[in-house]
Amino acid sequence: MLDPAVCKSHETARWTGLALWLFDGLTNPAIVIPILLGLMILPWLVRRVRRKRLISGLSGGLLVLYLVGCSPLGIIWGNQLLVSLLPPDAGESADAIVVLGRGSSLRKERVQVASELWQNGRAPLVFASGWGDATQIAQGLANRGLPAPAIDGEPCSRTTEENAQFTAALLQPRGVQRILLVTDPPHMLRSTLTFRSLGFEVIPHPNPLPAWLDRRRQGFLVFKEYLGLIGYSLMGRFLPREAPPAEVVAHQEITNATPDWMMQRQ
Repeated sequence: MLDPAVCKSHETARWTGLALWLFDGLTNPAIVIPILLGLMILPWLVRRVRRKRLISGLSGGLLVLYLVGCSPLGIIWGNQLLVSLLPPDAGESADAIVVLGRGSSLRKERVQVASELWQNGRAPLVFASGWGDATQIAQGLANRGLPAPAIDGEPCSRTTEENAQFTAALLQPRGVQRILLVTDPPHMLRSTLTFRSLGFEVIPHPNPLPAWLDRRRQGFLVFKEYLGLIGYSLMGRFLPREAPPAEVVAHQEITNATPDWMMQRQ
């Protein structure tokens, strides 16, 4: 497992907080609905505004789409569409199980699914990827009985693109080509397409969402993924490309040093 202290500072890091703030605002009906209502009404109150019907009509259409998307049925349909585009897990073995971090609230289910896959002999290695998550995921796996040699990861990536790039940079030189990918259902389609673009053969294995997750948070995840799919498509991140060199991940020569918390278990 890489030491977080060796992670390079990447351009995407400075935008991560801003993007989360923006998505949080866009999934808050108390913010979005008044804005869209205002855009519907305001053109008719200001004489100098041209194309009143167009502006008001577009705002009304966006309001309807937003209300549908935030509704319980909209969230269910949106998530089902994302999941329906994934190939099923037929039970093949893999070279590694790759677990993507998405925050502490979604970590427990990922750790459970990944440990069960390893215990069932699906792959000899579990690789955790994600800034602020990888070390905790690795420790959770160790707490569930996985031995230190079966756990690895990188705590440097802050986006799905960096998850895929850094995982490819570290694992492909070790001969890892087929991976079992573990993340939540809304995130799985974008993750699968991104990892495939960097040469991995991906077997998607979604972990369940926590039962306590409220509707607003579920809507946030689904809404974010549709925007993410559009953005990644426009940036060409689903097209075949070469994996970056390992040096892109860390400041110094990369080693697989064992973390202190693992040393204490040995």
